[in-house]
Amino acid sequence: MTRERAISGAQISADEDLVNYTLRPARLSEYVGQKDLCAKLSIPLEAAQKRGEPCEHVLLYGPPGLGKTTLAHIIAREMGARTVSTSGPSLSRTGDLMGILTNLNEGDVLFIDEIHRLSPTIEEFIYPAIESFKVDFVVDKGAYAKVINVPLKRFTLVGATTRAGLLSAPLRDRFGLFFHLDFYPADELAEIITRSAQLLGCPIDVESADRIARRSRGTPRIANRLLRRVRDYASVKSDGAINPDLADKALAAEGIDEAGLDDLDRRFLTVAIEYYKGGPVGIEALAATLSEEVDTLVDMVEPFLLKIGFLQRTRRGREVTQIACDHLGFKLEKVGSGANQTTLFSSEPGSQFSPK
Repeated sequence: MTRERAISGAQISADEDLVNYTLRPARLSEYVGQKDLCAKLSIPLEAAQKRGEPCEHVLLYGPPGLGKTTLAHIIAREMGARTVSTSGPSLSRTGDLMGILTNLNEGDVLFIDEIHRLSPTIEEFIYPAIESFKVDFVVDKGAYAKVINVPLKRFTLVGATTRAGLLSAPLRDRFGLFFHLDFYPADELAEIITRSAQLLGCPIDVESADRIARRSRGTPRIANRLLRRVRDYASVKSDGAINPDLADKALAAEGIDEAGLDDLDRRFLTVAIEYYKGGPVGIEALAATLSEEVDTLVDMVEPFLLKIGFLQRTRRGREVTQIACDHLGFKLEKVGSGANQTTLFSSEPGSQFSPK
């Protein structure tokens, strides 16, 4: 079962997707953040418009919640075209994809989310559609089998993936444009939060937007989710206007601290400190101690802790860093001398660690 976390970049529910749709920018000029990407993307879009041709096929990759779907819709709007959306796991039969491809109009954008999860059969079927804008459809079987060549109208394929390394080389090579989306700095997230608050009709000041942004783990989807949680808290506990004090109380009620960590993140770090002296420790041992799945820790917990420097991966296992200890209130001392010093947590006699 998937754990629902307020600070998860993944989509939690279909209802949340509907709310986020109303908050998405419609044009590239309205898009906040990813400035280098937007500058690079604007060139082929404008060039394609001048030639009166569809844009090249685009691959967007990066962590969840950073705006890949939003960019796909923006590409279609900039080209004055329609967006047809689907996902890799939902395309299980060639007939499903055949119906989508044959109904595309000239210049339409076909958006496939989680494209790395396409089955090999669907991949093989889509290759001629991407390259030559035609598909070979087999009817009947055995001696009566016939191949029907079906021409397609020229379209743009926009693929999105959180794990670009899982894309097969033949599929990856058929994209003309590649763009990586990275995490957002706090100032850009604060700008996104301010814009979303205006669309939601929720008064917010600069300081409050900044406090929410600093807990949003560099992800717009999380920023908008936390904004809605704070808005609900403010509407119940106050007059609906968000101020810094209300923002802090609302986020504390969600279990999210100043660094953007939630209860699972803190448990992960605390167990590594208290039970394994800060590491190195294997991920399987941590998972067993926490009674969590290894995949949950690797996919949902470790990436952010590694990014902010709270955790290190070594050949011997995971190690908690000094700044993580400072944040959690543990005092770290180095014992011994030389290059290969052992890291321990100072404590009262008889213990190996202690909170400050």
